Amino acid sequence: MPDKNKHSIVSCRKVTKTYRVGKVEVHALNGVDLDIAAGDFATLGGPSGSGKTTLLNMIGGLDTLTSGMITLDGNHLGDLDKAQLTDLRLRKIGFIFQSYNLIPVLSATENIEFTLQLMGMPEQERRDRSYAMLKEVGLEGMETRRPSYLSGGQQQRVAVARALVTKPAIVLADEPTANLDSKTAEELIALMSRLNRESGVTFLISTHDARVIARSRRHIEMTDGQITSDTYQEEHAETSSHA
Repeated sequence: MPDKNKHSIVSCRKVTKTYRVGKVEVHALNGVDLDIAAGDFATLGGPSGSGKTTLLNMIGGLDTLTSGMITLDGNHLGDLDKAQLTDLRLRKIGFIFQSYNLIPVLSATENIEFTLQLMGMPEQERRDRSYAMLKEVGLEGMETRRPSYLSGGQQQRVAVARALVTKPAIVLADEPTANLDSKTAEELIALMSRLNRESGVTFLISTHDARVIARSRRHIEMTDGQITSDTYQEEHAETSSHA
């Protein structure tokens, strides 16, 4: 059940998104109402084309809505100019993508540091924080490795560290286990779940993966751009000692 004492990190009200493909008008989101509370570990499911990724992009300020309102940690996204929105993404949102999105010429540490550098953090402070995050995600000793020298699972762990190093209000993850084998996916799910419990950071995860959904405390299902169910469930016990 939702904790009524926790404030909403994200609030969506009557959110719509319409775009055109040739002469066809596509209604990607149709009046979405959603609140994500501080500390939630929530999954967003539904068939391909249901609007999951579009909704994540709207919440993350990566795309503009057609109508409605989205508030993130007290900020009305529609009221922000481009510079303000960029700053909000840097400081308030961590992103985890299906394809990792690491910069290939940078080391693991440098990939994590990059956002902190954009925020203007002093070099030693950002280096210390990046090293600490790599240790937190189980990659101690791999600080200088570039992505091409890391496995898919290790690259996604770097991506998780990068998402969390700014101490964001929310982490938005789009199909984070899609490119991972079964064992690596299980380890990543356990890692994200543990980080949620220990740090209290909010996670909203778009996924088709039943294992991710089973670990969540809340599952939101979408069909044709609308939320069709919103269920709170007991979180499963941890199964990976590595995480």
